[in-house]
Amino acid sequence: MADQVHFELVSPERLMFSANVGEVIIPGTEGDFGVLAGHSNLVSTVRPGVINILDESARITDRIFVEGGFAEVNGSSCTVLAERAQKVDDIDRLKADQALADAREDLQDAKNDVERAAAAAALEIAEARIHALATSVY
Repeated sequence: MADQVHFELVSPERLMFSANVGEVIIPGTEGDFGVLAGHSNLVSTVRPGVINILDESARITDRIFVEGGFAEVNGSSCTVLAERAQKVDDIDRLKADQALADAREDLQDAKNDVERAAAAAALEIAEARIHALATSVY
């Protein structure tokens, strides 16, 4: 356990993941970052993307798509509070494609800055979800 970090992923609906892992790779807003045991204290915002969970052999065991959130890291644990999260394997490709098309249309149809910002955020999430499906490692 000395080479492990405790990782928890919490969404508004439930605790999605809680276990000791070898490493966690998180899509931070300033770039992806890995968390290992002994990591320095850190608080970061999380952009839409995939959290990769690795075992002690650096093999990816789980891939979870998050729409954004916050990560808190210390030397022995990492907690991500996600706006929404789902396992990459559970993403429905047809629904993801439709959400991408809808977001693009909403951005084109936006009539003011508020609508444009909401549509741009939805487009970023939809594009990240499609990218998660395109980069599957299984």
